[in-house]
Amino acid sequence: MRTAIQNRKTKETDISVRLNLDGGPVEISTGIGFFDHMLEAFAVHGGFGLSVGAEGDLFVDCHHTVEDTGIVLGKAFAQALGDKSGIKRYGSFWIPMDESLCSVHVDVSGRPFLVFQGTLSQERVGDFDTCMTSEFLRAFATNAGITLHAEILYGENAHHEIEGIFKALGHALHEAVAPYDGTLSTKGKLDP
Repeated sequence: MRTAIQNRKTKETDISVRLNLDGGPVEISTGIGFFDHMLEAFAVHGGFGLSVGAEGDLFVDCHHTVEDTGIVLGKAFAQALGDKSGIKRYGSFWIPMDESLCSVHVDVSGRPFLVFQGTLSQERVGDFDTCMTSEFLRAFATNAGITLHAEILYGENAHHEIEGIFKALGHALHEAVAPYDGTLSTKGKLDP
């Protein structure tokens, strides 16, 4: 069963994640409404069962909570995938979100890397600093061991731009972790 449970507690945050790559309930509570909405969109569009509970030092700002959630969620993905054999490995998806267009492309290879391109149209959406989008993606990609390219091609509303990225990430990962007969690598394994 492709599932994982990960927990991380520091002086700044206390985060727990339950993940099922093959579906299940979605329950998100981080204390940041817009971020909850994005994680829910990610899980629903990825077809993942996901439970995230996060308590953080939001009196400072949202940085630690968002980045640390990316760390823990990334570790959960790595755990759920094990040696990464038997998956399609690659996934790509485009999302048109009203006036914006976003794309995400992933390689579940064991080689973490992030390329994030595009300009977010506003600095904040609710209590979420939009600059945290790339921080979350970097933390997630690094800890999941995936190469992740995300791009905002155009847009005028940061809510739509970020939501397009999270939905496209869900779809791209759904495609990448889909069953495949064998290991899709000339090396014979997907760890670096």
